[in-house]
Amino acid sequence: MIYIKNYNTESGTVLAMCDQELIGNVYSEGKLELDLKSYSEFYVGELINEEEVETYIEGELYSANIVGKRSVGIVVSKGIVSRDDVKEVGGVPFVHIYTMV
Repeated sequence: MIYIKNYNTESGTVLAMCDQELIGNVYSEGKLELDLKSYSEFYVGELINEEEVETYIEGELYSANIVGKRSVGIVVSKGIVSRDDVKEVGGVPFVHIYTMV
């Protein structure tokens, strides 16, 4: 299952998406840290299955924060980002998407 949450801002929609099992953990590698414990509230919204994700990523996004193998895999498979855009911290893949206007 995947947590997904939309934030409506003046600039557009911000999407937060994270694999459920990662919430509550902190991942680090060198000086980098992915804190899904302190910032869990940012990601924890509706809990959906992978097939439902497509309805959330169809519209125009201002930015997105996507964390986890399944979540990142979906946006890569849909061609929203390339595999080269994906980074990892502590073995956990993540990607940030920004729209430049």
